[in-house]
Amino acid sequence: MTSQELQRVRQLPAGRKADLASYVDEVGRVTVADLAAHFNVSIDTIRRDLDQLDRENILIRTHGGAVSTSERAGRDREIDVRLSMQAAEKEAIAQLAVDLVTDGSVLMINAGTTSLAVARALRNHRNLTIATNNLRIPAEISPTVFRDLYMFGGAVRTLTQATTGPVTLGMSGSTPEVDIRCDMALIAVGAVDGSGCSTSNLGDAAMMAEMISRAERTAILADSTKLDRRLFAQIVPLEGADYLVTDRAPSSGLAAALDAAGVTVLVPEGE
Repeated sequence: MTSQELQRVRQLPAGRKADLASYVDEVGRVTVADLAAHFNVSIDTIRRDLDQLDRENILIRTHGGAVSTSERAGRDREIDVRLSMQAAEKEAIAQLAVDLVTDGSVLMINAGTTSLAVARALRNHRNLTIATNNLRIPAEISPTVFRDLYMFGGAVRTLTQATTGPVTLGMSGSTPEVDIRCDMALIAVGAVDGSGCSTSNLGDAAMMAEMISRAERTAILADSTKLDRRLFAQIVPLEGADYLVTDRAPSSGLAAALDAAGVTVLVPEGE
């Protein structure tokens, strides 16, 4: 194919979208304006292309641009980028998860944007005790919801707006460590497959596993893009969870594994 023929192919919608997807994958993060200039098309055309490629899970649409899906497997993203990903699905998960919570109970909630959606959805609950490593929760949860709110200490990870460290709450240097327990752990994870729940960061995995070990019941929170996937660090096998709260019914293979492990799957009505 000559260079002129190649250029004509690239001006066709299908050819442009293929080039666009390749370009986003190579660059990692782009804006709509940059893409419009690069491909010499209108901003509205680029927006339509990005919306379609996002629906096809080829890239991740963000406010004002897109990011590559290749970042999904292992690298942390800035929380503002992750807040725009699967936003409707996270809201649906949050509404299901808060139905598991009773007033007056003690909760542990981990970091993550799905967990943050759950914390916001607790607005009609009262008298909760909440312990978390999610730095966004104190600013975004309604003060009418909780009786006590605690933050776990540790190293601060600015990208994810979280702390990573031991699941302890010290009162003073001379006081022995207090054993803490909770009624429910609400744990957002990076991946769920037949072997269990996993995430990309070793420290996060250890912290989530400890939260789960201190809980009477555990609800795993994962949108459907995280199902049938495995990341670097395992948190718990499927048997370690009581519920999987997601936005779409799992595949038949994963559903069978969850059933065998005694995990109740919660999905929105109609899914």
